[in-house]
Amino acid sequence: MRDDKVHVSHVLECVSRIEQYAGNDRDAFMRSTLIQDAVLRNLQTLAESTQRLSNETKNDHPEVEWRNIDRLVQVSLKASDISHNLGRLPKW
Repeated sequence: MRDDKVHVSHVLECVSRIEQYAGNDRDAFMRSTLIQDAVLRNLQTLAESTQRLSNETKNDHPEVEWRNIDRLVQVSLKASDISHNLGRLPKW
């Protein structure tokens, strides 16, 4: 559980950074490769950190969609695929 606190801290830091970088401006996000790179990197870090959480912690928080977060790790975000993958991002 102690390690989980570190991983949860990483997750929360990534969420904060994503909110800071992307804000509520989808158009700005879509225009800026700098913002896209920063957000995508933090999504990757967030997903990797959640994979390191214990099952106990995940079971204690069923409101979190762990399976969807785990899928972020499996998605390849190669440079040639970025525009294709960005079109599939949820609208905010």
